[in-house]
Parts: sequence; C-alpha cells; structure tokens
Amino acid sequence: MQDIAEQLLAWHTSGRSFAVATVVGVTGSAPRDPGAALAVDADGEAIGSVSGGCVEGAVYELCRAAIESGEPVLERFGYSDEDAFAVGLTCGGGLDVFVQPVRPGADPALDAGIALIADGTPVALARVVAGPAGLLGATVAVTADTHHGLLSPAPSVAAPLDRAVVAEARAMLDAGRTGRLVLGLDGRPCDEHGQGTVTLFVESYVPAPRMLVFGAIDFAAAVVRIGKFLGYDVTVCDARPVFATERRFPEADRVVVDWPHRYLDTQLDRLDGRTVLCVLTHDAKFDLPLLERALRLPVGYIGAMGSRRTHRDREAGLRAAGLTDAEIARLRSPIGLDLGARTPEETAVSVAAEIVAHRRGGSCLPLSAGSGPIHHDLAQDPAAAGADRGTAAARRARKPHAA
Repeated sequence: MQDIAEQLLAWHTSGRSFAVATVVGVTGSAPRDPGAALAVDADGEAIGSVSGGCVEGAVYELCRAAIESGEPVLERFGYSDEDAFAVGLTCGGGLDVFVQPVRPGADPALDAGIALIADGTPVALARVVAGPAGLLGATVAVTADTHHGLLSPAPSVAAPLDRAVVAEARAMLDAGRTGRLVLGLDGRPCDEHGQGTVTLFVESYVPAPRMLVFGAIDFAAAVVRIGKFLGYDVTVCDARPVFATERRFPEADRVVVDWPHRYLDTQLDRLDGRTVLCVLTHDAKFDLPLLERALRLPVGYIGAMGSRRTHRDREAGLRAAGLTDAEIARLRSPIGLDLGARTPEETAVSVAAEIVAHRRGGSCLPLSAGSGPIHHDLAQDPAAAGADRGTAAARRARKPHAA
C-alpha cells in the first residue's frame, strides 16, 4: 500500500470512499508478496496490483462490492486443475486477499495510519483479517512511540490484547517486517489460529532500505542505477572530490565527499538489517578502516570489490586489526556472483543478483536446474509469508472461489 499511498491520501483528503485489497498470505508460486495492494475508489478508478494480472478483475469486483456494503472480506484465490483459465492463479500458487472499505472519518485509526504513511512517518498498520465477529477490519496504527486505535470499545476487556498488538506491531516495525500475527484473546501468541484467537496482518511502512556505495568509480555508477531499480535509497561516498560529484552520479540520492570510515561513523543511527554496503574502492587505505567497522555492524550485506589476491591481503589486514573469523566471514569478496561479467553494467547485475539471493535465501543456481520452491524466503518462513490458513471464522468471512 506504500506504493499507492499518495493516491490514497488524495482520495481520503477529498472525502472519497474507496476499498483496499491487500495480499495477506501466499502459498506456492504466487506472483506478489504479502503487502501488495490494489485500491478502487467509488468512481471505479483502480490503482496498484495484487497479482500481476491473473486475479485483478475478480479483486476489482470485490472492492466495488465492499464499497457498496461497507463490509470487509477475506478471499482466497488458487489454482484449479479443472480450469486453469478460470479466475485463479495459473502459476500454481495461492493468494489470500483482504478487502477493506475505507470511508474517510469512519475509522480514526485507519485515517491516522493513511496520513502517517503518506507523510513518510514509519508506521505499522495492524488489521484484523480473521477472528471474532465484530473485529474483522479493526485497525491499530503503531509508530515508534505512540499508537492509534483499539480492537474493542471496552478497553478494560481488550487491554491485554491491545497491549500485545501494539508491542508485537512495534517490534515488526522496528525490523521492517510485514506478515501475519496470531494472538489469543488474552494477548498471548498462538502457533495456529482457531477459536478464541485473532489473526492480524501487520504492514510495516518504513523508509526505503539504504545502499551505501563506497568508491566513485565507473562500476559504482552502474551499481547506483541498479540499486535504485531495486528500490534502495543510494548514497555514493568517496574521499576524492574530483570523482565524487553529482554530475557523475545523477541517479544517486546523495553524493558525499568524505573518508568512507568517517562517513560510516556518522550514519550508525540510520543503519539496519536491510542496509547494503558495496565497497568498490579496492584500495587498502580506504577499505580496511571501513570494513573494520562495517563487519561489526548489524547490516544486511557487505561486499567488496577486488581480485582474489586483494581479498587475501584484505583478510590478513582485517585479522591484524583484531576481527574474528566469524566477523570476516560476513564479507562477500570478491563482490557479486560468478556471471562472467566484464562491463560495469554486467558487474552491477552480478552484484545485484548476490544481494537479492542473500536477502531472499536463493541458491544462485538456474531455476531450470531444480524442482523446489521458486520463492526461497517464503518456503523458509511460512508464518511470515502468511501460509497459515483460515479458521472457521475466516472461512465465514470469505466466499470460496472456483479457480
């Protein structure tokens, strides 16, 4: 929903009703991740996508119906061997889609959440997608230091559940995670949803992950372009002002002239587990002080350019600086996958492929060489992917679809 937040805010500000359909669970080779959203306004205008095309028409109609009825609904779409061309997912996967009508002014918590998303404030929206009657669609908007909304109009009864929702949603926001959360009515986490539980879908809206590119060389320009394509906020840093210029890196979000390790020291409060560091200088006087710090930080990926010999010398220097084998093992060097790349653009593809594989748990083998799941991260963490299926309460809230 973050991708379409600007248009949602425009509809909301104008007082126009709309419905948002959000992917809250996937199985198999579903085309979109949890959190993908499609919205339809009262005039029938549609923005966003939940499936890349295969169920868009059916979801569009669900949104129109939700606007009319004012009632949220949870719908499952899947593949049908009997009719692969019916409404469904011919790729063999399944999608759980939660459709929620939005009437400006009717839900203060949802109103606050939409405004926070559009404003760029980190916020987690926790929405009930299955549970007791009357709770479906209830929303709590949680920021780092406050929250909006309750799950029940009787705070004394709902206090344990609300406290748990706020605490869990805040933890997911801190980690930048989106996924399902199942709690008992007493606020205790549950492995599976069933009678006496509440299933929420928590969407974390945080700033774009950061990519720090150290070394203002020609390869860096290509890495910057592909980093932006992948959705990163990209910074280029180099101590040499003649090379570190905005004219050479027009697509970077910022270009910094500073020694790499000194700049990294100023960014500690803006780094997290999604942060990517690409060290392209392959010059020991820049690399070693930088990597000595970086390899001890909780960032997601650290790669360094250089030959095999450069890597061996770099490892020796890091050991001499006191780094452990476990810390040094975090370094991806030489950076990138073995694609046989030669040009800066080919090298950037190699680097990007390794970053994606590291983030998603990919094997880096050709898909044609295996027969397992295509989406490794979803297979490894079915709970986060929303693979847990609906209970009787959820089934009552959705209409089976022949697909």
